Amino acid sequence: MSENESEPLIVVRRGRRRKYGHHGGAWKVAYADFVTAMMAFFLVMWLIGVGTKQQRAAIAEYFKNPSMTPGNAPMAPPGKVGPGGASDSMIKLGGAMDIAHGAGKDRRSSRDSAADVEKLAREQEKARLENLMQQLHAAIEKSQALEPFKDQLLLDITPEGLRIQIVDKQNRPMFDTGSATLEPYTVGILHELAGFINEAPNNISISGHTDDAPYGTNNSYSNWELSADRANAARRALLDGGLSEEKVARVVGLAAAVPFDKANPSNPINRRISIILMTKQAQDAAMSQEEADGQAVAPPPTANTSASVAPLNTSGRSNMPGLSIQAAQ
Repeated sequence: MSENESEPLIVVRRGRRRKYGHHGGAWKVAYADFVTAMMAFFLVMWLIGVGTKQQRAAIAEYFKNPSMTPGNAPMAPPGKVGPGGASDSMIKLGGAMDIAHGAGKDRRSSRDSAADVEKLAREQEKARLENLMQQLHAAIEKSQALEPFKDQLLLDITPEGLRIQIVDKQNRPMFDTGSATLEPYTVGILHELAGFINEAPNNISISGHTDDAPYGTNNSYSNWELSADRANAARRALLDGGLSEEKVARVVGLAAAVPFDKANPSNPINRRISIILMTKQAQDAAMSQEEADGQAVAPPPTANTSASVAPLNTSGRSNMPGLSIQAAQ
């Protein structure tokens, strides 16, 4: 190759670099949304974990109905910061719910729970009294001592408790005429009942009743005093039969104010002794009344006292249909 000849020219072609537009940080926005959503999710999970039953119910209600109006809302209404924004609701962490209409539901729920507990207690008390009545009915059926007097023993359940009524018959009264002296067979009946009553956990109320026949002409001693004296005579006979004195919560005389047979006030069946194995509610009510009376100034006691009480059942029968059971006659 001669000196005049030039070296071969080598051309290197390089690809043209492409320039891309700036993305503007869009991924940051997406990531921030994701983090916010996760934070909200874990916050809800935490609330569900530490909240009470009422609080969890309020949270569930909010997600079911974010519109805060009755009924189901297909989508959230515009909030303070636009569609789907924050609502007026607020959850006080670690405290009570203060969601509009949720707080009211929380209070209603508490009242409903208390009512349910009270209803359950009443049902249990009723079932226990029914069981006691069945046991007593069976005991009366098996007792030879009570065999002749089955038609004078009436059993039923009243709002106050299990009631045992010993009623007069035309030719077989419980007491001497116009007197508080018990007939011997009446003493036997009360002695037989005392053992069963003493085994029951209930305290008892004893009330005496007369017919509407006026008691002589002595205004200082009437059917009120007579019924009270007869109730106390029954109490003494029960104690002699083995009843614990602490079980007697109340002794009252009601004269003819609560007749068994309202259509015939002179019917011998109106002359009776009523023994009630009291429910807890009735016993508490009686104690509350006694405490209230104890705060008032009472008159000096007299030899013969009687108490007038508002009867729960002026018919002499149970106010609970279907629960009245009368011993076989």
